Amino acid sequence: MEEQLQKIYFECLQELKQIGIDFQNENEFGTIQIVLSNRSKKRYGVCKQEEPDVTTRYIEKRGRKKVIKYAKYKNHKIEISGWVMQLNENIIKNTIIHELIHCIPNCNNHGKEFKKYAKYISDKLGYDIKTVGNKKEDYGRSNIEYQENITYKYKVQCKTCGQIFYRNRICKNFIQKYRCARCNGKLSVE
Repeated sequence: MEEQLQKIYFECLQELKQIGIDFQNENEFGTIQIVLSNRSKKRYGVCKQEEPDVTTRYIEKRGRKKVIKYAKYKNHKIEISGWVMQLNENIIKNTIIHELIHCIPNCNNHGKEFKKYAKYISDKLGYDIKTVGNKKEDYGRSNIEYQENITYKYKVQCKTCGQIFYRNRICKNFIQKYRCARCNGKLSVE
């Protein structure tokens, strides 16, 4: 599976290079390492950033607090979950490209810059890059039977669009702190 991941990763790099985004340019994006992770059962992948570029330091205000942020990092380690590798190649590429976007300066989160690049790449290459995935839909697209065998303590539902998701742990001010990822609606917990 590791060889398959590396092969698909290099295909993604070539496709992105054709539309003007060259991730092999270490001066602009830093070093990128991609590995397979068999630990995570829920998430598709993660981009872990190390060694911030101190020249890109800025301070962000959050209420009364000031938080030091960095626009660019020198090292990125992308981990793709093992269960993703049994899905369609297109879904694997979506996941890899999603994590690669996090390597672009100012795209550490799913904010405006991330969404701008996701839309640009989706328009140019025909992918469907989103901030969150739907495991059940992706299994269906891959013609694999989906079995949810995990029991959860909390059922969270959006009051606006009706999207449902489950959690084992939530913080005490969860419904005040978080909103729906799809429509930004308020949440209710059962």
